[in-house]
Amino acid sequence: MQTAAPLTTIRPLNAATDEEVAVEVPVALTVNGISQVVMLATPADLEDFALGFGLAEGWFTSRRELLDVDVQMQADCMELALTVTAACEHRLKARRRTLAGRTGCGLCGVESLAQLSELQPAPVTAPTLAPAALDRALAALPSAQLLNARCGGLHGAAWCDTQGELLMAREDIGRHNALDKLTGALARGDIDVRRGFVLISSRASYELVHKTAMAGAGLLACMSAPSSLAIETARRLGLELWAYVREGRATRYA
Repeated sequence: MQTAAPLTTIRPLNAATDEEVAVEVPVALTVNGISQVVMLATPADLEDFALGFGLAEGWFTSRRELLDVDVQMQADCMELALTVTAACEHRLKARRRTLAGRTGCGLCGVESLAQLSELQPAPVTAPTLAPAALDRALAALPSAQLLNARCGGLHGAAWCDTQGELLMAREDIGRHNALDKLTGALARGDIDVRRGFVLISSRASYELVHKTAMAGAGLLACMSAPSSLAIETARRLGLELWAYVREGRATRYA
């Protein structure tokens, strides 16, 4: 397995010293030798990304359908060669989806509105949080973002228990990639996602709500503003949605 570094050193044109910058590279995912998607991502925790992305996209019904991930460096991209079960491969062939590389949230590659409805997660149940749980988790997030502390350019997605203790975090230049990595790590650890919540250092978009619910979690807290579709979707799914999470304040939208 070969991997690229998640950070690189670049000297600004008007500076005398180098600084660290987040790496963004095309990451191609293949399934049993068949190309599926190319995303733009930070090359860290890519095995978690492969599993989490596949779960969010409905490729896998459980982590056990992903048999192996071979991470390889190509000339101009990273390749994640996924080996999956025959049942999973058959399901993917029945639902063809092509995604252009992206780091922003969206619905690129969904070929029809009917296909979009097929990707909808089941309703979820929100956990009951202890008082000040959001504040406690928010305070712990910066120290969990080790790469972001060095370059300032990465989003963080964290898993926290109902007391607000931050138990796991993943980083990426794309907010939804960070959540996919977190989802994959939680699945690999067989962690019961109903017993905690997701905290993300970004706005609350539709895709983040969708991915959180696909993972089975019932509460999403974001540091910035929500979109109308994110609010509508969270309310429909029963997902508790908090935005503008800052020290001593937060706004609940669903």
